[in-house]
Amino acid sequence: MAAAFLLCPRLALPLRRGSRLLVSCSASASSSDAAGGVGFQGKVGFLGLGIMGAPMASNLIKAGYDVTVWNRTESKCDPLLSLGAKFESSPAGVASSCDVTFAMLADPESAAEVACGTNGAAEGMAPGKGYVDVSTVDDATSKLIGKHITRTGASFLEAPVSGSKKPAEDGLLIFLTAGDESLYKRVAPLLDVMGKSRFYLGDVGNGATMKLVVNMVMGSMMVSFAEGLLLSEKVGLDPNTVVEVISQGAINAPMFSLKGPSMVKAAYPTAFPLKHQQKDLRLALALAESVSQSIPTAAAANELYKVAKSLGLADHDFSAVIEALKAKVQSSQQ
Repeated sequence: MAAAFLLCPRLALPLRRGSRLLVSCSASASSSDAAGGVGFQGKVGFLGLGIMGAPMASNLIKAGYDVTVWNRTESKCDPLLSLGAKFESSPAGVASSCDVTFAMLADPESAAEVACGTNGAAEGMAPGKGYVDVSTVDDATSKLIGKHITRTGASFLEAPVSGSKKPAEDGLLIFLTAGDESLYKRVAPLLDVMGKSRFYLGDVGNGATMKLVVNMVMGSMMVSFAEGLLLSEKVGLDPNTVVEVISQGAINAPMFSLKGPSMVKAAYPTAFPLKHQQKDLRLALALAESVSQSIPTAAAANELYKVAKSLGLADHDFSAVIEALKAKVQSSQQ
């Protein structure tokens, strides 16, 4: 088994299946190196300026990098252009004009189309260029994109992120990367502008798989938390006090403290859209089935997110899954 590589002395993370691991916790130091474009020399492309992509690209521009952007809805590029970004009319145009291109798309279908479709990024790729897909997709889609990119002689790195809107805005994302290790090292200064830590997990597919496991756990946790809030209210407890008690105990998670007070008020400002959480659970279930692993808790959670989508909550924050539980109670009482 190849030895794991560790860049942060506080962490000791075993890795199976012979994969190599690189971890960095030095985002603050690396970010200062990147100021003014030092640390990475070249032009950076960014495809997809949604709830995550826009703040990520914005942080690169503010750090002094030469950034060119594209988005299907062209008007979403305007705030980035006002910060100094350039614009290209297609993914191919961005990739052709840039040394490294990042892509943050909503789902596997969009990620594959933007990379591999007509006027897709692959058409602008060439030897010496790099493509970094930070979208959350399944491993099969990531491998497909990687095949199209590397066929041009360019390098490919998958780098899905753990974190939502606020961490993206604050440059505190966690990158779960896999693929071309030389490209990983090359774009490390860029990752450190956008994130607080980065992991190199070996072969293409490992990053996508890790992200699905993380989001599967997160989605299931949110459902359990929602059940606790509703049960506490039903038995006469103050759900705000429940949030406070949890925040001081062993099961505390920032997600609970951040979203709990809004959930009590039935307010769900979008940081991570519910439709994306359900998509990730669906992909995690398919992954589990492919290796004959039972994940009944995640399967049950997925059904609740589907109910929430049917209630018109797809674009709300994923914490709105609590409304699916409320609907089930109301239905049983009729």
